[in-house]
Amino acid sequence: MSGPSPSETDRPWLRRYPPGIPVHLELPAGTLTDAFEESVARWGDRTALLFYGRRWSYRQLAREVERFAAALAEEGVGVGDRVALMLPNCPAYPIAFYAAVRLGATVVQVSPLWIGDDLDRLLQDAAPRALVTLEVFYPNLERGAAGRAVPVVFVARLREFYPAVVRPFVNVVVRRQKLPTSFPRAARVRAWRRALRSRGPAPRATIDPASSVAVLQYTGGTTGAPKAAMLTHRNLLANVRQADAWNTTRRPGEEVFLAAIPMFHIYGLTVAFLLAIAEGGTIVLQLRPEPRELLRLIHRHRPTQLPAVPALYAALLDRPELARYHLGSIRYCVSGSAALPPDVQQRFEAVTGGRLVEGYGLSEASPVTHVNPVEGERRVGSIGLPVPDTDQRVVEPEGRRPLAVGEVGELEVRGPQVMLGYYGRPEETRAVLEDGWLRTGDLARLDEDGYAYLVDRKKDLINVGGMKVYPREVEEILRSAPGVADVAVVAAPDRLLGEVPWAFVVPSPGATPDPAALIDHVRAHLAHYKAPREVRFRASLPRSAIQKVLRRELRDEAARLARTDAGPSRP
Repeated sequence: MSGPSPSETDRPWLRRYPPGIPVHLELPAGTLTDAFEESVARWGDRTALLFYGRRWSYRQLAREVERFAAALAEEGVGVGDRVALMLPNCPAYPIAFYAAVRLGATVVQVSPLWIGDDLDRLLQDAAPRALVTLEVFYPNLERGAAGRAVPVVFVARLREFYPAVVRPFVNVVVRRQKLPTSFPRAARVRAWRRALRSRGPAPRATIDPASSVAVLQYTGGTTGAPKAAMLTHRNLLANVRQADAWNTTRRPGEEVFLAAIPMFHIYGLTVAFLLAIAEGGTIVLQLRPEPRELLRLIHRHRPTQLPAVPALYAALLDRPELARYHLGSIRYCVSGSAALPPDVQQRFEAVTGGRLVEGYGLSEASPVTHVNPVEGERRVGSIGLPVPDTDQRVVEPEGRRPLAVGEVGELEVRGPQVMLGYYGRPEETRAVLEDGWLRTGDLARLDEDGYAYLVDRKKDLINVGGMKVYPREVEEILRSAPGVADVAVVAAPDRLLGEVPWAFVVPSPGATPDPAALIDHVRAHLAHYKAPREVRFRASLPRSAIQKVLRRELRDEAARLARTDAGPSRP
């Protein structure tokens, strides 16, 4: 980080750093490819990936990365092109990720949960030259115009990543979940297995890590509509170095990471994937974070680190069979994407004997900006201290005047992990970035030692277990349903997910909409986690004198109803 050396005078949080955490870091000079190859050279024979019994060493992973890079190059992918990864946590993800960045291409993060309008808008915006997915998700591409426009699609069969003895049974399980297993025969489709047979030379791009965009991470952002944060090689490597330095308990070459949180989410990408590779860790991949299976994976593979969201930690603790499993291997966990309830933290530490600390970040910052100390003082309700080479301040939400200790305002951060800007949106970039300071959109206060405390959201985003839902897009879909005259979508508290969307609907005169049908209507257009969990009917929505919906009043009503667990209301 350029500029003067950090000072305790204007950065009081440096005084609270535990021993072993540097106040300044020498940032990597190379690219993500350079960092990966350093790990391969150092830990070539160590297991890099473990997927339901099948292992990839670092050296084997590097070979498959090079082969897939050659396959991408044969399809014309090069510097500046975009390669979309529409994948869950499976070996195809790290292989395709490193293959794309080796060529100087940009990885476009696509949630395989996205369908319909969500998926179409993203692909239209990113315009990827190639896309990588599984056969179970390919039909979603064919349903939208933008999906059909992707020139080349590499498709892998889910079963081919499992050990040979298990493969015959994978499709049986997949079909029980009513997912497709047939392989698409479209002209644009390339088989993953054949791509990995490529023997052609895999070019390696020469790029500037400070300006070359490695990842387009789509986010609700701080200004509303989903957009892509442009994260460079330097941004991501800086955040990996910052997160690595913060864990004073780490043991390079010995750590085992259980990657339950999805890598298509920025938190999973950095903390469960890139950080693990930097530490020479073994990554145990879980397709989706199902608590019962997760307990078995922990018991069998003895992970030392389990980055996750509060909802997942709570779900593990609530499993009735918890006592049958050994969780004592876990030494260090960072909880992100939502507030960590103190009782969940205490119970998890009692069960594992490890440390669970709350952190904070956002897609625009790669994502980590704050974490509570692992071995130092943790303060209840705080998101912690800024990681090395990260500045923070609280300012007036409108005028941006810096505020004093204890005053509530908008949290801003500055550091080498902060994005270049939003892809193709210069005006929205200027609205959140000024002189290196990133407006987070979150209201916070700082104490005298620099611990930060989130107070409320400036924006109306709903945080569903770490997945963001913007109410306006859900409202637009609901308004298109028959019998809906007016609607507002707000957050309601949920014990496991933190928050879930609830819809307050004003029916059209004489109409009696069915709540289940309205929820299904949303699910037909948007990802399932964006659909309201409850639909409540009202004669009218509360509005201000200038006719703005009073969302806080509705949030309070949703919280009250959620506590009483009353049945669906009727118009």
